[in-house]
Amino acid sequence: MAVVETEEAISYGRRITVLAAADPDRPAFLFAPRSGPEVTVTRRELDRRSNQVARLLAEHGAGPGHLIALALPNSPEHVFTSVGAWKAGAGVLPVRHDLPDWERERLLEVAGVVLVVGDVGESAVPVLDRAAIAGSVDRADTSLPDVIPQPAVAVASSGSTGRPKVIVSPVPGAAVPGAVPPMPSVYLDLPDELPQLVPAPLYHTNGFSICQSMLFTGDVMVLMEKFDAAQAVDLIERHRLTCFAAVPTMLARMARVEGVRDRDLSSLVYVMQGGSACPDWVVEAWNDLVGPERFFMAYGSTERVGLTILRGVDWLTHRGSCGAPYQTEIRILDDEGNELPPGEVGEIFLRRPDDPLPQFEYIGAEPPKRIDGFTTIGDLGWVDEDGFLYIADRRVDMIVTGGANVFPAEVEAALSEHPQVNDVVVIGLPDPEWGRRVHAVVEPVDPSAPPTPEALEAFVRARLAAYKVPKGFEIVERIPRTDAGKINRGTLTSERA
Repeated sequence: MAVVETEEAISYGRRITVLAAADPDRPAFLFAPRSGPEVTVTRRELDRRSNQVARLLAEHGAGPGHLIALALPNSPEHVFTSVGAWKAGAGVLPVRHDLPDWERERLLEVAGVVLVVGDVGESAVPVLDRAAIAGSVDRADTSLPDVIPQPAVAVASSGSTGRPKVIVSPVPGAAVPGAVPPMPSVYLDLPDELPQLVPAPLYHTNGFSICQSMLFTGDVMVLMEKFDAAQAVDLIERHRLTCFAAVPTMLARMARVEGVRDRDLSSLVYVMQGGSACPDWVVEAWNDLVGPERFFMAYGSTERVGLTILRGVDWLTHRGSCGAPYQTEIRILDDEGNELPPGEVGEIFLRRPDDPLPQFEYIGAEPPKRIDGFTTIGDLGWVDEDGFLYIADRRVDMIVTGGANVFPAEVEAALSEHPQVNDVVVIGLPDPEWGRRVHAVVEPVDPSAPPTPEALEAFVRARLAAYKVPKGFEIVERIPRTDAGKINRGTLTSERA
């Protein structure tokens, strides 16, 4: 990739300055708004603007050992602020810019941030709005004293409990360029340069970490203001982008863009899927679009306790799997901590034996369960005889109906294959007879001509055991997913209970 060689790790901020000095007019990133012209930010501009923002943040109390909350939508100002925080020695906690006040304030209190950057109105924490970031152009743009932030990054999560939780990486904010090549390099011969699309919101761990790594490698990225399937296809084709990572909802919508199979996507070296289980039809669509050797699926977590990888070519013989261990060891344990044989569902425990550094700490939550150096984040699954992992679901999402266990992801995958279904979420509603009854919330492709409940029931009944078939089908205009494709099952359930 396009990197400037150095012999040892340097701070995040210093890395940006080194790249700017090496090729000041080279684009650091392109910003693609929902409407209007694209914006090109050069390495020189990124370095200078982040120096100015760093001074502004320092004037408002941000410095070494501190966290700032970054509540801006995807934008150049978001990137300037994150790099500026690192140059000031502070860590960055990206949060959704549209969180309700009550939810945001709970999170900020748990995280202990010293400053929030965003158009959030009143807050118990000092606020700098987007106009203030834009107005920092009056500060000096020269370099600041070099500092390595620690912590450098934190990620907000409410998981399935709804309680604020902050996942903090204790790893210092320093990088050795080229020390960690992209995972697909194990399987593919990658070109020297990897211009990449970033379609995800920067408050999500995938979007933020990919954006961060792209800035440090020096490869060009195209950052979308907000995901739009048709625009994403346009950007890949126009800029000859080589790779991107996306959640299944994004991939499904891109696969359904009219005429997508006639578009020139030949520049794509690989496509990476993660975030949740991927329906079979989506895998088949992308295997067809880019080739099974270039489509990858990954299972991991913000906590970085382990990773599995499944290539499209392996999916053909391990359908439904999320992959084989990648620099990771897997154990499937029962409730007493006993290891289960292949084929039996239990709690997934992972360990990265070659990475002795702690990968995360929790703020606002109890540490996860650990056994003999293996860690679980609460997911259930099993391994086959070849060691490939299959996800059942999160334990907290599992629906116990009439004494039988139903995993929502399995029902959602079946329903998502229906040609009239654009999106679907399966939840368990209280029921006096069954304890919980399986209920499907369906977003149709065409709201004016939705599928009937009878048609949906017949469709899924032909694919799943009878006890897994939803007892109710609810048609909604749009499922309230976040920009990262996440859904709060607890909120959906409580609204319907």
